[in-house]
Formats: sequence, C-alpha cells, structure tokens
Amino acid sequence: MTEVPVPFRVFREIGIIDQLATTLLGRWLEDGLTVPQFALLDHLVRLGDDRNPSDLADAFQVTRGAMTNTLARLEARRFVELRPDARDGRAKRVFLTDAGRAVHDRAIARIGPGIAGLLADIPEAEFAAALPFLERLRKLLDSDDYRARAP
Repeated sequence: MTEVPVPFRVFREIGIIDQLATTLLGRWLEDGLTVPQFALLDHLVRLGDDRNPSDLADAFQVTRGAMTNTLARLEARRFVELRPDARDGRAKRVFLTDAGRAVHDRAIARIGPGIAGLLADIPEAEFAAALPFLERLRKLLDSDDYRARAP
C-alpha cells in the first residue's frame, strides 16, 4: 500500500470532519434554517453586515446565483434586508435584521449542548491547541497570493 503524504491525510481528515460537523449542525438548527443560511448569518454577525452580495459569493466561494438564492431565502424570512447601494444604485447591500440576529443567537444556543457533549470527550484545551494551525491553514488557502500560485 502506498504511503499517503501527511498534508493529504490532514485534508482528508478536515473533509471528513466537515461532512460530519455539517450534518450535525443541520440537525441542531431550527426547522427551515439550512447550514448555508446559518453560515451566511454567522458571517454577517462575525464580520459585520453592509456587504455586497458579490463579495459574499467570493468569500463563500459560490456562484453569484447561489448567493442570490440564499439571500432571497433569508430575505423572505426577514433575516436579512437588501438595500440599494448608496454609491451604485444598480447594486445592493446586505444588512442583518434583528430577526436575523435573533435566529443566529437561537442557533448558537441550540448548538451549545452538542458542543458540550464533545467537550466531555475532548478537552477544550485540545480544541484551543488546534486553532493556530487551522487558522493559519485557512488564511493561506484564502489568500489571493496562494490562489495565484495554485495550479
């Protein structure tokens, strides 16, 4: 059997963890809120709103159409509001509503017991120890410089 390089094994583990975590997250969210919708709300809470939909599509590495669809669904539920861009009347800006913040807060509260279950088996210190490497890897993969070098 061929020895698999360590970086590939790391990416394999991240991929498997992503699939498992996404499935769990979907179970923990309230009815009707999808993982991509929650991820977008979380992005707006974490980094602030007043965002351009195209920039959000780029950040999530999805098509403009996919982002438009997600935003339309969130807007229909009044979790986000799309307003005209003051600098470019043809463009829109995305704003988080109070209802969007509230559903995000409820989602975080619903996720809490699941996270607590993980902490019963893996100490928080181990999660903290993994963060520097994961953050560095994410920043590298997300950088324009790295994307320009990638085949």
